[in-house]
Amino acid sequence: LVMGTIPVPGSLVGLTGLCPLAGPSPTSSIHVYTQREVYGTVGSHVTLSCSFWSSEWISEDISITWHFQAEGSRDSISIFHYAKGQPYIDDVGSFKERMEWVGNPHRKDGSIVIHNLDYTDNGTFTCDVKNPP
Repeated sequence: LVMGTIPVPGSLVGLTGLCPLAGPSPTSSIHVYTQREVYGTVGSHVTLSCSFWSSEWISEDISITWHFQAEGSRDSISIFHYAKGQPYIDDVGSFKERMEWVGNPHRKDGSIVIHNLDYTDNGTFTCDVKNPP
């Protein structure tokens, strides 16, 4: 029996990240950075990195939301939300028991970990950061 981390053909999960820019005006913008593509082996875990830079101080009202759009789907669902200093993992969908918050908004980090990857995790993950006002 040989064990290792070499992926078996067909067992790779491809995750695509989007980095939308948000902000009310060009003078108070926020820039969000994610990895373009992340790959993981079925059954393993992967960190979806989300870092940001804001021209304003980090407000106590900062919010971070992760969305997922399955490969081949037009619809996206919210899978995670951070607001008022608390992480909230959405209690619907296949991610609810497999997600971990590892971010720290004061360090400009909104990253999450998805555990026990599955084929159905193929798709696009979007990190949305808002830093009011």
